[in-house]
Amino acid sequence: MFQDSPIYDRLIAERGDIPLQVRREAERVSRDLEFVLQPLRSPGRPPAPAGQAAPAPAWQRTALPPGPSPL
Repeated sequence: MFQDSPIYDRLIAERGDIPLQVRREAERVSRDLEFVLQPLRSPGRPPAPAGQAAPAPAWQRTALPPGPSPL
């Protein structure tokens, strides 16, 4: 995008390639999220067919009723 821009080259020399750093961090976060959001699989169990949602967890988080904190 800015390959022929001396101003951009000077900014990179002074401050570092911030867009590249942001892109790399976004890719890392994306990989981490893919790993975390994978359905839980036990060894020897085949993955769910494409298009099927993972089973819901056995527990459910419930909301606290409105009002002061119970602590």
